[in-house]
Amino acid sequence: MREQPLLPAVEARTTATSSRLTDLRAPAMVGVAGLAAATLLHLYDPHQSGSYGFCPFLVLTGHPCPGCGGLRAVNDLSRGDLVGAISSNALVVALVVILAVTWGRWIGRRLQGTRDQMFVLTTRVGLSTIALLVVFGVLRNTPWGSWLAP
Repeated sequence: MREQPLLPAVEARTTATSSRLTDLRAPAMVGVAGLAAATLLHLYDPHQSGSYGFCPFLVLTGHPCPGCGGLRAVNDLSRGDLVGAISSNALVVALVVILAVTWGRWIGRRLQGTRDQMFVLTTRVGLSTIALLVVFGVLRNTPWGSWLAP
């Protein structure tokens, strides 16, 4: 015969708490990875030429790719220099904001008990993202979008 717990409410709360902590494991790991990357970029300055290597697209063509200036932008953001970050790569600044909001909403959903992914990349969103990268890359290499160049 199984003994009945003396405090079933405490046992239920403990189970719910451990389940909630398990649900938050993935968002916590993503947050730690993002914080580690930002810390690396904060401590090891990418503004020094070649400190993280060179962009192959820039070396081969002489034109910046859509990602050029992204490391400098994150470094500037980690130092609180929003204007410097935008001048390095406005698209990366927007991406950092989008990822931070998405991550925060993911935590909120996990706290409410919904076990899902941070985001789901559908074909439509994927193709739209590729189109945005192409447009941004072309625009920043034209006279009209020269203000977007790093």
